[in-house]
Amino acid sequence: MTPKVILLAAACATLGAAEAPPSGLVVDAEGRLLKDGAPYRAIGVNYFSAFLRSLQDPDDTSYREGFDELAKRGIPFIRFNAGGFWPKEWRLYREEPEAYFRRMDAFVAAAEEKGIGLIPSLCWWYACVPDLVGESCNQWGNPDSKTIAFLRQYVKDVVVRYVDSPAVWAWELGNEYSLTADLPNAADHRPWVKPDLGTATSRSEADELTHDDVVTASREFAQAVRQYDPRRPITTGHSLPRPSAHHQRFDGTWGRDTKQQFQGNLLDVTPDPLNLISVHVYPFDEGTRFGQKTTTYEEILGLCLDASARAGKALFVGEFGASDKQEDGGPARAREENLEILAAIESTGVPLAALWVFDLPHQDSFINVTPTNHRSYLLDELERANKRLRSAGK
Repeated sequence: MTPKVILLAAACATLGAAEAPPSGLVVDAEGRLLKDGAPYRAIGVNYFSAFLRSLQDPDDTSYREGFDELAKRGIPFIRFNAGGFWPKEWRLYREEPEAYFRRMDAFVAAAEEKGIGLIPSLCWWYACVPDLVGESCNQWGNPDSKTIAFLRQYVKDVVVRYVDSPAVWAWELGNEYSLTADLPNAADHRPWVKPDLGTATSRSEADELTHDDVVTASREFAQAVRQYDPRRPITTGHSLPRPSAHHQRFDGTWGRDTKQQFQGNLLDVTPDPLNLISVHVYPFDEGTRFGQKTTTYEEILGLCLDASARAGKALFVGEFGASDKQEDGGPARAREENLEILAAIESTGVPLAALWVFDLPHQDSFINVTPTNHRSYLLDELERANKRLRSAGK
């Protein structure tokens, strides 16, 4: 163990006995999100490919222009994929780690320079790491697996390197692992097979995740982070529980969960020491939950906030947004939904949220937001919303 790691571990062990330093983002013992010692609320963006594009092309530093735009508008943070999406995109990390981290160093330094907060999602796609190490996806549920060993090593490499960076706001496991758990039709939704991108050449029942697999992966991630960072919030990247998540787990059906079952699942998939509960909210989440004809965004977020508070944790709406495909109602309907979700986030008191998605060209046909396309109004709305939140926090 290096001296730096020993000091961090000691700080972690004594955190409960001493007051956390009043700097950066933390979740206190009451579940309040604090920044620099004061209650804090903010709305950022998902900038999914900001770092990934520099992995794919070392000359691509277009994230700098993106950071400039966000900083100019007072949009304070991004959530992003902090690694490869496909197994093939991890080659540089595994074969030339110094070169890999030179690119990440430049990325983090640019965020520091522009005052942009970072929420790195370390292992975005749940099938990627198992494919990378030659295991099935259910090995997320085995603490002694090569999958978990890779997770622990990558967490150590990243967290130790950037634990002192003021740009890093929180640490995240990956994206929506929980949505894959206990699907009654799981055989129809196994991970993609794209061997040219490094995936397994076939899939089986062993690639179908269970609730327990997801919980184990989430806990192992958080425990790994806490070895090296005693204070920053840790989150999962999970979406809202499916409307039938409890029933899927216990009776293998699509039966509608009650509000209590919804909250129970939300807390179950966010085990300690995770302290920032993640949900993703989209228009289809407003539909027939809890046996009701309609469920409002305010009600869904209120239930999430209530569960979070009872657990002494904070809430992060890690994604929200509305597609403007014609089958989803087109641009006019998307605008209505986006503004309704944003209003619900503000009115219910959600402390942290991030719009999906900024500057992601391959989603330009239905949801990508840029300063020059017809969805640029959302950047204006986020700018205004953050001004209101800052004003209210004074």
